[in-house]
Amino acid sequence: MAGNAADANRRPPAVILAGGRSSRMGRPKAAVVLGGQTMLARVVDRLSPQAASIAVNLNADPGIALPSDHPVIADTIPGLPGPLAGVLAALHHASKTAPSASHVLTVPIDAPFFPAALAARLQGALLAGDEIAVAWSVGEMHPLFALWPVAIADDLEAWIRMDEKRRVRAFIARHPSVAVDFPITATKAGPLDPFFNVNTPQQLEEAEEWLNRLEDFEL
Repeated sequence: MAGNAADANRRPPAVILAGGRSSRMGRPKAAVVLGGQTMLARVVDRLSPQAASIAVNLNADPGIALPSDHPVIADTIPGLPGPLAGVLAALHHASKTAPSASHVLTVPIDAPFFPAALAARLQGALLAGDEIAVAWSVGEMHPLFALWPVAIADDLEAWIRMDEKRRVRAFIARHPSVAVDFPITATKAGPLDPFFNVNTPQQLEEAEEWLNRLEDFEL
């Protein structure tokens, strides 16, 4: 039991970013059903072994039962100014609920196949300890799969309020960061980008096809 406690202490607090408009999907992504599970339930299941705690960033009722053991947090800046507002909410939540944590992990609601070793690899890449650790695959940054230093909350809030475009990559470029490259997942069904995301009904159909073929996919 002591070993499990030590492992839990090393895991970061995490927040699932589900506060966007979901305009391309046409309904809240948290409530989308994939393989008989809501996307929210699926992402929680995948994230739970990696995180010391999980909160869910939501700005509207998705119309589904929410997990009672994972608090729901709304953006602290009104008007749905974009995903960085969810990151800011995550930073504020972590500072209140996990004051000893240096970083908070964020994952978006729409990527159901993200790596089982995401948190461990991001944490292992930190050098000085004040960097943003960001996931990459196939030469592409996945900026919402990241470990964010809690200490940058004030700068992030000022950036959101001052910068009209509020681009996540542009904010990351303001701070020390480390890129963590994740390989394509080799499966019996073929190569799969672990950060495949589901933004549209067509991509949801593709994700269903992948899930049906991924007999070796493990949580």
